[in-house]
Amino acid sequence: MVNELKLRKSELPFDSLQSIYFGGGTPSLLSQGEITEIVNAVASQYSFCDDIEITLEMNPDDCDLNYLKQIKAAGVNRLSMGIQSFIETELKQMNRVHRAKEALEAMDNVASTFENFSLDLIYGMPQSKLIDWQYNLERALSFSPPHLSSYALTVEPKTALAKQVEIGKVQLLDEGKVVSQFDHMVTSLTQAGYIHYELSSFGKEGYFSKNNTAYWEGKPYLGIGPSAHSFFDQQRSWNISNNAKYIRAIESGELAVEREQLSKIDQYNEYVMTGLRTIKGVDLGHIQSRFGDRFATLFESQVEQHIVQQNLFWDGDVVKATQKAKFLVDGIASDLFLINL
Repeated sequence: MVNELKLRKSELPFDSLQSIYFGGGTPSLLSQGEITEIVNAVASQYSFCDDIEITLEMNPDDCDLNYLKQIKAAGVNRLSMGIQSFIETELKQMNRVHRAKEALEAMDNVASTFENFSLDLIYGMPQSKLIDWQYNLERALSFSPPHLSSYALTVEPKTALAKQVEIGKVQLLDEGKVVSQFDHMVTSLTQAGYIHYELSSFGKEGYFSKNNTAYWEGKPYLGIGPSAHSFFDQQRSWNISNNAKYIRAIESGELAVEREQLSKIDQYNEYVMTGLRTIKGVDLGHIQSRFGDRFATLFESQVEQHIVQQNLFWDGDVVKATQKAKFLVDGIASDLFLINL
């Protein structure tokens, strides 16, 4: 990974970094020394912003207090905890390794060690009731996290849950109840002082995820390691996922990477998608200056139906999703996508 950094230095158009993110899989398998080595390798090639955010994803079963202190000493200043639920039966349904007791202990350790941290929750679990979801939210808020991310349950192919759904052993929650849990979350967290700055993300002022915000704003980023994705100059690239092939390529001084160039329509569709998901919305002036009059005219005509249906609204020259339509915003965005001109 350090060698790949050296091979790809020219792919970032700036020298001063806002964010380093250890994510995907189980980055907490890295030792303090390995994290230090990687951070130092990055520091040897780029300068850091004074308020750089260095995040590490972690699961509760890896969350040893001594390890937290070690990675903090290595430069990590933000933790992202994959809690998912504080309810035992839900964790078993998700086939998670950790138990509810470990989730609570992990959050105690994180909150006592880090000022800046986030936790992930999943709503819409099978057979879950609103009172269960309220319990999860209250447990999460008891640790005063600066940031929370929350996602509706998705059944991934070839998982134990997918098999249980297929044979009828588990029945997924009715969509109306899932929406009720989403709405309850938005109300509860905004009343608690969180800003709903992206569909699945809530942060206190000054604690929005710099890493994720960069993705949504179309900023360039460099991904290192097997399967890692990168984005630069409207080109998306990704490393091969096979560890052995990745290592052999890097050791021979080559990149194990595939690339695709985004068309203007691809770029427009991505802007509409991310804009509607975030608090910033979709700016008509930005469409006009970046994509041209034809795109702007098409956008205005396409959103009209959703304005009438009160799914979207104009805030000056910016289109945003109404509260009642936020849960459905991905579908609304896809309805606005352009296939060709």
